[in-house]
Amino acid sequence: MNRLARTGGTAEILRWVAGRAEGWAGLVGPDGKVLRAASRAERAVVPDIAGLMAEGANALTERGAQTYVLDTGAHTALLFPLSVGDPASPVLVVVTPRPVAAGLGTLLADVVMPLSLCRQAETLERRRRRVDLAESRGREAVLHLLMTGQLTIAQQVAGALRPRLPDPVRVCVVECSADDRDRVARICGDVDGGRSWIVRCPVYAHHLILVMPAHRPEQDGEAAPTDEVVAARVGGCVVGVSEPVPLADTATGYRQAFHALAVARELPARHARFGVSPDPALVVGPDGRQWANELLNPLLTHTPRRAQDPGSQELMATAASWLAFSSHATDHLKIHRNTLAARLKLIGELLGLDLHRLADQAALDLALRVRATPAPACTPGPAPYATAGPGAGEAARGLDAILRRPAVRDWADRQLAPALGFEETLRTWLRCEGRLGPTAAGLGLSVPGARKRLSRLETMLQRSLLRPPSARYDLWLALRSQELAG
Repeated sequence: MNRLARTGGTAEILRWVAGRAEGWAGLVGPDGKVLRAASRAERAVVPDIAGLMAEGANALTERGAQTYVLDTGAHTALLFPLSVGDPASPVLVVVTPRPVAAGLGTLLADVVMPLSLCRQAETLERRRRRVDLAESRGREAVLHLLMTGQLTIAQQVAGALRPRLPDPVRVCVVECSADDRDRVARICGDVDGGRSWIVRCPVYAHHLILVMPAHRPEQDGEAAPTDEVVAARVGGCVVGVSEPVPLADTATGYRQAFHALAVARELPARHARFGVSPDPALVVGPDGRQWANELLNPLLTHTPRRAQDPGSQELMATAASWLAFSSHATDHLKIHRNTLAARLKLIGELLGLDLHRLADQAALDLALRVRATPAPACTPGPAPYATAGPGAGEAARGLDAILRRPAVRDWADRQLAPALGFEETLRTWLRCEGRLGPTAAGLGLSVPGARKRLSRLETMLQRSLLRPPSARYDLWLALRSQELAG
């Protein structure tokens, strides 16, 4: 009884009581609703609860009685309020065959206290879980706002929680067992001193996302960074960390941390930081920004026909989430897969793109990233740029004109340099739309063999290929740029 009272075991106590009474036992609310019940046998007599409560209400409330006994033919019903004098208190109702076993009434009177404690413990636990869920959903909402570039709203929402959002930041992704995620989150908070914004990833159940200050306070001295300490302290976890990025570029930081995570899985230390690599949005120049605006204009100016249909901002967020997480976007956006399919169909129709093709996916991904990059960052450097081709108004030919630029070709060469010797594997994988089965067939390998090759490519490129967010869009753009140069 003591153990059940401490851990919350109303159901166990009722089953035990029903067994001792050789009948039926239940907790009933003041309105006659059965809150929880148990019986010794499947065909045990279930009393007329509404009638019992109506008949016993006068004795239990107005008279202040501590118990009420009613004989109903071959059975006896015993009613014990969990709190005497409280009309809103639940009532323990026990139905037992006549004659009543000796000492049963005294036993039930002794059960009332631990049963009341169990119910209180369960109520407190439910409230604690609701508070935890509300805080978790709030943090997830702030992260979603950061990922979609709504910085002002994210800071306003985060003002009600702690800690305040830092700027600039490093994004850290911790991969651990789904069952250990709460424990690892507490360890991260303890190691970091409560400075990081810790969110349970809504897409991957075994991931934690940390938005950490990019620079540690001076008083920390030479203390090891939080991500390294967590990787060393928590056995079996893997950690990937981004470069320092502005808070407004949290989405970029997350992609970098996810790519670093793919590298960390192959390292003994189970920890890696993202290698320096420029974003393609930074080298496309003002013509690339113009191309992106022209491509996205039908989506940006879209007006829904009905009030319940998604608007342009919602469609933009859907496109970005799907490109990053593929089918997992339903978990990220909290929508049904049919809703996601309908939105993607509408996006494809508005933009004139076939979103089943990797080429069109890469074009849309680049356009969204260019639009999310501040205009001064897209300003070209002193390197000469060729003029746009005659077909720049069309999405595909316009993208080819951008990919021919010298700065983009330099970026493409840096992207593909680590894959020297594996070009055929990479080209086959991209030609097969990033699908593992057709890639294995194209290379004449088994599926596990193709997966092993792509895992080696992940380590060489220091990018995630097999799991979204994947670097396949950047790699497709880089290969296309080299093909155009050739």
